[in-house]
Amino acid sequence: MVRFTKAQIASILATGIDFLVTLLLVKSLDNLFAMPKSDTWYLSSALGNISGGISNFLINRFWVFQAREAKWHHQAGRYILVWVGNLVLNVSVLFVLTHYTGMNYLLAKIVVSVGIAIFYNYVLQKRFVFK
Repeated sequence: MVRFTKAQIASILATGIDFLVTLLLVKSLDNLFAMPKSDTWYLSSALGNISGGISNFLINRFWVFQAREAKWHHQAGRYILVWVGNLVLNVSVLFVLTHYTGMNYLLAKIVVSVGIAIFYNYVLQKRFVFK
C-alpha cells in the first residue's frame, strides 16, 4: 500500500507538471500563432504529457520503486512503450471528449488523467517497467 501511495504522489506531481506545461503552452501558442483553439489544446496537451512522462519516470525510478540497480536504459525502453500508450490514450480520449461532447479541455484532461493513472500507468509500471 505504501508503494501505491507513493506512485499516486508521483503521478500527481507529474500530472501537475503536465498541466502546468499544457496551460502555459495553450496561453503562449494562442498569443504567438494564429492556430485554431482545438489545435492549440492538442499540441499543448501532447507536449505537457511528454514533460509529465519524463518527470514521472525519474520519480518512479528513484523514489517509488527504488529501481536504481537495474539498467536505466532497459527501464526507459519499457517506460517509453507504456508512455506511448499513455500518450495515445490521453490525446485520443481528450479529442473525443472535447470534440464530440463539447467538454471543456481542462475538465476533460482531468478526467482522462485520473482514469489512466489508476487503471493503466500504475499497473504497467509495477508489473512491466520497474519489475
